[in-house]
Formats: sequence, structure tokens, C-alpha cells
Amino acid sequence: MAERQTNSASRQSALVGKEDPRISGTEVVALIASLVWLAGIGLFFLVAPADETGLDSLRFVLTLMVVFLPVAIIWVAAVSARSARIVREESQRLQVAVEALRKSYIAEQKGRPTGALQPSVERKLAEIAQTARQTEVALTTFTTHRDGARKPVVLEPAPTDDQPSLALGTSVEDIEPPLETPDLIRALNFPDTESDEVGFSALRRALRDRQARQLVQASQDILTLLSQDGIYMDDMIPDRARPEIWRRFAKGERGRVIAGLGGIRDRSSLALTAGRMREDTIFRDAAHHFLRKFDQMLVGLEPRASDAELVDLAETRTARAFMLLGRVAGTFD
Repeated sequence: MAERQTNSASRQSALVGKEDPRISGTEVVALIASLVWLAGIGLFFLVAPADETGLDSLRFVLTLMVVFLPVAIIWVAAVSARSARIVREESQRLQVAVEALRKSYIAEQKGRPTGALQPSVERKLAEIAQTARQTEVALTTFTTHRDGARKPVVLEPAPTDDQPSLALGTSVEDIEPPLETPDLIRALNFPDTESDEVGFSALRRALRDRQARQLVQASQDILTLLSQDGIYMDDMIPDRARPEIWRRFAKGERGRVIAGLGGIRDRSSLALTAGRMREDTIFRDAAHHFLRKFDQMLVGLEPRASDAELVDLAETRTARAFMLLGRVAGTFD
């Protein structure tokens, strides 16, 4: 292998060492042709009879063109021929270098055990596998902001081991006290950080409620899907809708009177979401499921919620996702 590389290097050195002479045969031919042409033109003017009408400007320009234009064409052709020759030589050098690299690579592969890969290739494959594992884990979580310092929150299923079925098929869920409105609203905003004890406590209480758990899980799914397109609810600053508009929507009104609920004005997020709704069946199904669960929650929450609580609900990440998807899906039309 070393001998082959030495021979290849010698061939490259031989080609590189052949520097072009300053004046090649092409330039010599062009120089001779130019001199012959100029001599012929000079002889013509010496032998030709003198013109008694004088020499005007137009005739002078034409004379110059007749004299020098053929010379210019000769030298353009000479320069083009020289450039073509240089290109051919450079191409030959490149072919020699590529051939040397190919032979060196083949020799290395022959000396390597079967199935072994170069260290750099192995390292790249390991990085790709690690990235794939991280992506798979990320798809089971949700992220609502761009800050990489905050870790995504993983929703764990509600515990079932300590909730045995009671007599006559009654489960512990059925005898749990109803979920308080502040806890539901806090759970729909999700914990901000790992140390957000209040948020995690509200989330755990919401997961013990059947209807709230369904909405929380649907919200988690849609927030995760939106984050794949770089859409984060913390970046959204929606127009605030008055509590009475939320109440009218919960009572079934649609149209211009409740159009204010679609307060998301971010054009890029709206365009990305609309494109995903058209092209991605999984995203579309998850979005409609989430919109339906949020609508059901709002219908049950509206009679007992105060205006202040409805305002707090509108500030949650889940409600912002509802505004975004509802506007794209035409829910408020």
C-alpha cells in the first residue's frame, strides 16, 4: 500500500512539475500570423495608388478595423486554446489524485476485518442512534417554551394500584370529591419547572378526575405535536376575550359574536398549523379530539366558574392551543 501511494504521489509530482512554458507553440503561431498579416497590410498600402480624395474619419476607422481586428481575433483564439489546454491538464491531475485516493481506500478496506467500519463512521452511526433515542423520548413528552434549560414535563398515568374497585363496581374515581376549578385551571397550564410543586400537585389531582385527565392528555399530545414545528404556547400573546364571550361560546353560540376567541395573530404559527392540519392525518385527528375535549370541559365549567376564573383559564397554555387550533379549524365561525 505504501508503494502504491508512493507511485501515485510520483505521478502527481511529475504532472505538477510540468509547468507551462511562457511562450507555447500556439502563441508562436499567433505571433507569426499577426506579423504576416501586418506585413501584408503594409505592403498593400505601399503598393496601392494614393487616394486623392483625402482621408475622412469614417474611412480612418474602417482602416483601423481592417488592420487590427484580424490580429485581435488571432490572439483571442490563441488565448482560448491555451486555456483549454490548461483545463485538460488540470483535469488529468485531478483524475490522477482521485485514482490514488480510490486505490488507497480499497487497500485499507482489504486490510480491515470484514464488517469493520472506520472509527469516524462508527462514531457518526452512534451519534445518529443517540439522536433517534432522544427524539423518541421527546415524543412522549411536551414542551411549551424554547428555553432549553427547562426540562420537559412527563405526565405519568394516574396511579391505580392504591385505587381498588369497591363493591357493586364502584371505583375510587367515582367517590373522589369533584375537582376544584382553580386546580383544573392550574393543571391545564402544566408545571413550569421541575420545582413547580403547586403545578404538579394540581396536575396529580386533575389526573385523578376522568374528564380532566382526558383533556390533559389530549392537551399534552397536541402541545407535543405543535412543538415539533417550533410552535410554543409561551410565545403566543393572544388578544384577550371577555368572559361573557367564553360563556356564549360554551352555550353554543357561533359566528361573529364569538370570533374574539380566536385571538392568536401569529401568522407563521397559523400557517404552519393550517398546513399540518391539511397534510398530517395524525395531527388533524389529535387536534379535533383536543378541540372536542376542551369544548366539553368548558360546557361543564362555565356555570360554576367566575369571570376571574374564566380569565385565568384563557391564560393557560391549553387555552392558547385551543385558540390557535380553533381558529385554524374554523371552530369560531
